[in-house]
Amino acid sequence: MEKWKEILNKVLYPPIWLMILLTIVSVVVLPLVFIKGWEETLIAYAAYVVSFYTVLVISVFLAQVLPKQYKEVHQKIYDHPLGNRYMTDAAFKVRISLYISLGINLAYSAFKLLSGIYYASLWIGGIAIYYILLAVIRFVLLYHMERKKDAGLAAEYRSYRISAALMMMINLTLSGIVLSMIVKNESVAYSDIYVITSAAYTFYMLIVSIKDLIKYRKYKSPVISASKAIRFASALVSLLSLEASMLVQFGDDEAYRRLMLALTGAGVCVIVLSMSAFMIIRSNKEIKRLQSENAE
Repeated sequence: MEKWKEILNKVLYPPIWLMILLTIVSVVVLPLVFIKGWEETLIAYAAYVVSFYTVLVISVFLAQVLPKQYKEVHQKIYDHPLGNRYMTDAAFKVRISLYISLGINLAYSAFKLLSGIYYASLWIGGIAIYYILLAVIRFVLLYHMERKKDAGLAAEYRSYRISAALMMMINLTLSGIVLSMIVKNESVAYSDIYVITSAAYTFYMLIVSIKDLIKYRKYKSPVISASKAIRFASALVSLLSLEASMLVQFGDDEAYRRLMLALTGAGVCVIVLSMSAFMIIRSNKEIKRLQSENAE
């Protein structure tokens, strides 16, 4: 039994030099198999076996190494004053997150704007403008956070209310974009790069926004809630934009395309409008409560 364990260990944990060699062989030989049309040859079968074994040993190696490395990196972050603050101070973490989101949002807005110009598409350009307006709201929220970070909860709720009011205003822009998409019913052949980039951004935004909405509920912070609401609105619009691109790319039925865009667009507009209204009502209620408490 011990002998078999020793053999298994040698098979699953080969020397590093051998793992590197196997990786190089797999990376070089496997593409050649498909490029040269060798799928039914002995070289192909050997390449499949070597590649499978390479993936197996690398996966086993990473399963052993990564958890330890993660703990070490995590500890180093906690040991650094700035890293410790980022990991433990929710407000500071949200501020950094807003800066990062602002940068990503502006970069994606530029991508959409350039795509709108390249494809001569009014609705892609309109979506780009919507993202830019969302970036403006993020900037306003950051400005208020930096200016009034020590002003108390009432100031946070005022920033929360301003963000909600701006979201409600630009929802009119979104409604106009959706209406334009339905009426004009553009049919443009988009490149694979455009569709893949849009899909990657959309899934990233959806996953992160939903995770943050759940994760940060416990902090009861108006500024944090506002930042997550903005991100969620951005994710919904990304989903709408991706759906429109996919319908144009793969759908031939114009009536079905118009119907789906109308339903999804209306749904997104109603959700964003409802979120904005809820934020305004909640902020007014909380500000009045805080004012009455201070008066007493």
